[in-house]
Amino acid sequence: MLKYIGLLIIALLFSAHGFAQKVHGTVKDSTGKPVWFATVSLKKKATNAIVSYSITDGNGAYTLVVPAGEIMDSLLVEVRCIGYKTSSKAVTGVQAPVDFNLGVSVNQLQSVVVKSSRPVLRINGDTLNYKVSDFANAQDRTIGDVIKKLPGITVATDGTILYNNKAISNLYIGGDNLLDDKYNIATNTIPQGVVEKVQVIQNDQPVKVLQNKVMSDDVALNLTIKKGAKLQVVGQESIGAGLPGSYDVDLNAMMFKDKYKAINYIKGNNTGDDLQQELVAHNFTDYSQRIDNDVPATVLSLGSVNEPALSRDRYLFNQSGLINLNNLVNLKKNVQLKINAWYFHDTQKQDYSQLSTIFLPHDTVRYNETQHNRFVPDIFHTQFTLNVNQDKYYLNDALLMDENRSASYSNLNANGAIVNQVFKDNALNFSNEFNMIKSLKSNNVIQAYSYISHSCEPENRTIGPNYSDTIFNKSIPYNQLLQNVNVPAWYTNNYLSFKIPANVVTQSYRTGFSVQSQTLTSNLDVLQNNNSVNAASDSSMNHLNWTRKKLYAEAAYDLPGTILKANLTLPVSLQQINYSDSLYALNKHLSRLYFNPQLRIKYQTSLENYITLLYNYRNQTGTIEDLYHGYILTDYRSLYANTANLTETANQTAAAGFNYRKALTLFFASLNVLYNHSASNNIASEVITNTLQQRVMLPHPNSTNSWTVNGTASKYSFALKTTFSGGVQWQNSSSVQIQNNTLLPFNTTTEAANVSADTKVNDQVNFSYKATLTQTDSHSAVEASAFHIDQLLQQAAVNYNPSDDVLFKLSGEHYFTRQQGNPDLKYFFADASAKFRLNKFKTDVELSAVNFLNVKNYRYLNLSANTFTASSYTLPGRIILLKVMFNL
Repeated sequence: MLKYIGLLIIALLFSAHGFAQKVHGTVKDSTGKPVWFATVSLKKKATNAIVSYSITDGNGAYTLVVPAGEIMDSLLVEVRCIGYKTSSKAVTGVQAPVDFNLGVSVNQLQSVVVKSSRPVLRINGDTLNYKVSDFANAQDRTIGDVIKKLPGITVATDGTILYNNKAISNLYIGGDNLLDDKYNIATNTIPQGVVEKVQVIQNDQPVKVLQNKVMSDDVALNLTIKKGAKLQVVGQESIGAGLPGSYDVDLNAMMFKDKYKAINYIKGNNTGDDLQQELVAHNFTDYSQRIDNDVPATVLSLGSVNEPALSRDRYLFNQSGLINLNNLVNLKKNVQLKINAWYFHDTQKQDYSQLSTIFLPHDTVRYNETQHNRFVPDIFHTQFTLNVNQDKYYLNDALLMDENRSASYSNLNANGAIVNQVFKDNALNFSNEFNMIKSLKSNNVIQAYSYISHSCEPENRTIGPNYSDTIFNKSIPYNQLLQNVNVPAWYTNNYLSFKIPANVVTQSYRTGFSVQSQTLTSNLDVLQNNNSVNAASDSSMNHLNWTRKKLYAEAAYDLPGTILKANLTLPVSLQQINYSDSLYALNKHLSRLYFNPQLRIKYQTSLENYITLLYNYRNQTGTIEDLYHGYILTDYRSLYANTANLTETANQTAAAGFNYRKALTLFFASLNVLYNHSASNNIASEVITNTLQQRVMLPHPNSTNSWTVNGTASKYSFALKTTFSGGVQWQNSSSVQIQNNTLLPFNTTTEAANVSADTKVNDQVNFSYKATLTQTDSHSAVEASAFHIDQLLQQAAVNYNPSDDVLFKLSGEHYFTRQQGNPDLKYFFADASAKFRLNKFKTDVELSAVNFLNVKNYRYLNLSANTFTASSYTLPGRIILLKVMFNL
């Protein structure tokens, strides 16, 4: 009997252990979304001691095991999570769930804060905060100088900002979108001293109606302005003059109030600072995809010139002037009116010589060219934007007008033939983009979108005298060769969309139409010595009409979750394309049904790390510029025409990436892989001689493949007060071309690596260093065209501030190029400056010497397919400048 009683007791004990008491529940935010990775603790009320803990899953659910012997009424559940207020509830029983609805923290609870001399870093949900004063030094003038030094952030040579190797979608100022994607205006103008924090906003969705409804993996920056700077006009004025005949003027006025923001300035210089770079639209590709239209490209040019691998201010001869006005007014809450306008004028000069070698199966063609060029661009831009961004309603209307008038002049010596060129290009376009989104009472969302644009660009270029008269004038001497081109274009795109948000998936459906109408006219004429004009040949004219009509429908499914975000887009389009040219009895009609699916996935592997996946299949048709049958002399040695049918291309893109971040230690890393395959029905065929390149499009299957693998890492060392960064990239591309009736495969591989360090040695000394190594290999069926080029760029700078009123800077760049069969190329550029602060007058005086070693010539080697180019450029040389700077 005792035996059975003992077995029964043991069984009861095991049964009690198997049915241990548990507390469960869910944690959500104020909108009802699950809060994941929240810490849930089971505590004793009397002592606040933790007796059990857990972490919420992707659904916000948790389960706590109650230790044996604990009395339920003596326990409470406490929930903590970054960005939310801490909340606690008493346990009333094991059966009833203990659920929480967390409110957003107003004082950034559980932010990551590194104190003392270490940089301060705060995290609040999807927002990462850099305190500007932790990374700035006395030599930093604008906020762009500081952004370049932030761990995890890199800035490309054109000013593009990348966070953990992903380009940002926008840069806000005090939460407002003053500049769209032309944020170089801000980074090159706003004083770093007025900015309190640089915020990185991940998963940015600026349209409030769509927040938490559709997937967004965009990254944006926001500059928070110091309170004192919001109350007054801010400005950094500078006037400089020097040798030889140099000047530099920057007069600006800025305002960063909550109701009114402005960046207005006048700049001018002839020291090589290209002011047009401030007007770069960093997300122009995304804009073109959104409107689904490409404005016809400029057809003519003076000839291809390889840009040297130098900072643009090292080789640019300029006389630039820019008036830039950017003003945003908050008419009332969530209603804004914005005006962006600028006028840019420049006179640029360029002297260069170039030896191009093209390796062909049975021949080698060489072009030896020397050009003395002068460019005079005049660009006027204005944009008016009305924006309403409310929780239930969004409206954005942008009216844009652009006028670009430019004149270019060239004295050319091509293989011993001396000719003069004059090219005038007058582009004018306007567009209006209307977008309205409204949330209904049912929580469904409707959208109406309309875009309309018109553009024209008359181009004319003269070449003479007697250029290639054997080809263009039956060996008879003549005065000038005249090439005229114009492609006026109308375009409109309109659609309606309906979104059905749900707890898990948002369904979106849209339908619309677009119409594109263009006409390409061109004439290649000969101006004879007796001033009569005649056509260069029977096939030197075009009058090509083009119409593309598209009717499309699309279904999209968004999973805007916290751990898993996904977007699947399934668009179907019916396209009808008509093109005709009575000069060549051309009249073609084409109808196609296209399916262009896209899948994007973002999976959060932990609180700070995530994986991204992308697949995109896109059918594309050629443009009017792929169809003209009459010859166009696009530059002095390129004569193009097309006889094939319309080019149709299928593009497939697959990408995967992993982003790692550990904010506590300021460590960032990323790894990305991208594959692209393109297949089309036409191929370019070129006939290359010592005087001219003639190209036509032929019907022939043609494909290209490319792989890109890159990785980046950035780490701030608290012990060394240094930001270390590095990156590697491997890129391979393969393609085929027909040259001189031979089908040639090409394979190019580029490998690049860079390392950098930016350190604060002490309060008086700062040091930075960066090295970039690039190796390029190119192979083709022509044995002689196999090339390997090594290029190394080293950059270093030292800042020394013996006192608050005296600042010295010394910097240098070393360029090294090695290519077998050519002597090594080595160039060293050095700059120095001394700045003195006159605190009594709130004025700085700076004396600078740019390129004080007076390097005045630069050679550059470039490799593309089977073409090897050696170029030589004349540089401005030493520039001495005395500048006076003061703040408003």
